[in-house]
Amino acid sequence: MNAAFETARRVADAVLFEGYLLYPYRASSAKNQVRWQFGVLVPPAFQTAEDSEPSANQTECLLERWEHATLHVKVRFLQVQAREVEEVDVADGTFHPVPALRIDGDEVIAWEEGVDRAVDVQASVAELLDGELAVPFRLDGGRELEPLHDRDGRLAGRLVRHRWPVAGVVRLAGERVDDPYGLVRLRVRVENESDWSAPRPRREEALRHALVATHTLLAAPGAAFVSLLEPPEWAKAAAEACENRHTWPVLAGEAGNREVMLSSPIILYDHPAVAPESPQDLFDATEIDEILTLRTMALTDEEKQEARATDERAAALIDRVDTMPPELLERLHGAVRMLRPAGGAKPSEPAQPAPWWDPGSDASVSPATDSVRVAGVDVAMGSRVRLRPGLRRADAQDMFLDGRMATVEAVFLDVDGDCHLALLLDDDPAAELQRWHGRFLYFAPDEVEPV
Repeated sequence: MNAAFETARRVADAVLFEGYLLYPYRASSAKNQVRWQFGVLVPPAFQTAEDSEPSANQTECLLERWEHATLHVKVRFLQVQAREVEEVDVADGTFHPVPALRIDGDEVIAWEEGVDRAVDVQASVAELLDGELAVPFRLDGGRELEPLHDRDGRLAGRLVRHRWPVAGVVRLAGERVDDPYGLVRLRVRVENESDWSAPRPRREEALRHALVATHTLLAAPGAAFVSLLEPPEWAKAAAEACENRHTWPVLAGEAGNREVMLSSPIILYDHPAVAPESPQDLFDATEIDEILTLRTMALTDEEKQEARATDERAAALIDRVDTMPPELLERLHGAVRMLRPAGGAKPSEPAQPAPWWDPGSDASVSPATDSVRVAGVDVAMGSRVRLRPGLRRADAQDMFLDGRMATVEAVFLDVDGDCHLALLLDDDPAAELQRWHGRFLYFAPDEVEPV
């Protein structure tokens, strides 16, 4: 079944390691002192603490043409592994912990690593309609020793890696939707059931028994998932009734394919993809690769050395950046996609890239005077609207704009013919400054209500 997940795997890997280690990739960096921020499912005993992360997540999604389908589910997460550094006492051969150890000019640092884990479950959809399927899982703890020698072969110390037991359960269920379209609502719950408690529980301790960066891949070959972001009109009510907790399900894989879904703790669009120009994992798939790469190149030799000592994945990242060929770096400079044919090219003529819009040469476009019809009203520069951010927006901060009043500053058409409204909030005290700088909010016509 891995083949069905393969097209979504690169995005899923980006989710798994999102925030794993942040630039400048050093353990001493302030931003790397508080880690494991996405998709954390803590033990139930810690979940009762005030403002703690949840101990379970829930994915609900819709499936059509399901009658003969088998549902394949892969739950992926990281298990925290503490890497301790111990120095040897040459007098008696005993070891004692140290925060760091320098051997032949290279430093080894105490750190927390993440071990990639997965739980696979499959069941026929018809079976899930008869009742819930619960699949428990358990990951044992462990202790591993790695001796550290200097270049002359003398024992200098050792690494001690600790893992603590983690237990949980994956619950699958299905129910028919009460509508004439034959939809099934699928539910996947991932629960942390680790038996751990402490008199005064701390997050650092709870994380040792947590599922980190938890996300779920679902595949139903031969069937079709329904987009929850942009469902067809006939499925909107059923989509709105789906209850998703601490996770965000979207269609995954190649555009047009509806057999795979990715349920992520990070907000995504349908069919998300890592840019083909991106040559490596920078542990922040929402960043701009070129900026992070150039910044990494600018690190001093000492900073790079500490980054390499922090984590094996960081060391591989630094090495890739240091050896990146110029032609690969040039690819990061940017790309333009989905351009239309220019000049009304005939079907028999090769399509030419459309030139970037030049207001001096394209009299057909006038942002200051163009208008667009919204709910039977012509909206143009100076129109007042009420903001209604749509579900397809990926920025969680947009929820704070819902219901706010704004004024249209311009109506733009992009090279694909899509319309965008440039807006300023009516109650923004810096509106004049934003207008002077040309910094606007951009909304689609179906995300506003004319006033």
